[in-house]
Amino acid sequence: MKKTMKKLLLELLRDSKRSDREIAKVIGVSQPTITRMRNRLVEEGVVREFTVIPDFAKMGYEILAISFVECRRGMAIEGLEEKAQNWWKRYPNVIFASRGQGMGMDGVIISLHKNYTDYSNFLSENLLKWGDDIGGYNFMLISLEGGTVKPLSLKYLSELEETSDD
Repeated sequence: MKKTMKKLLLELLRDSKRSDREIAKVIGVSQPTITRMRNRLVEEGVVREFTVIPDFAKMGYEILAISFVECRRGMAIEGLEEKAQNWWKRYPNVIFASRGQGMGMDGVIISLHKNYTDYSNFLSENLLKWGDDIGGYNFMLISLEGGTVKPLSLKYLSELEETSDD
């Protein structure tokens, strides 16, 4: 990736709601150049979407759940991928689901829940659906109502990238 394109990406990570004109001033190029580069980042799939990261507690969510799933040994994990994709699309509160490795687990699901009862119902539905395919299931429930040491944000990546470029 060209240096100017990377600078644009880092500026978008800091604050993607800024205008192309504002970003152009910071980077030192013209506004039309920034517009073309932004469009290219989207077209090439480097930027998948422009979105916000809200305060989930203020939205009414009390719990962030990180669930770890172990597929039953002998099951073809690849065979489950399409089934899993279709299943997780049904849950807008699931903000991330993927295969993975570690702790003897094969996958991870990150989800938001209004309260513990909501999570408990979510867990029951999923264990009922996936029970034959699951060899193990562990989770961590995180209260969204305080005690956060570092809030979720992608802007930190721009700081990391800046220091690694020099």
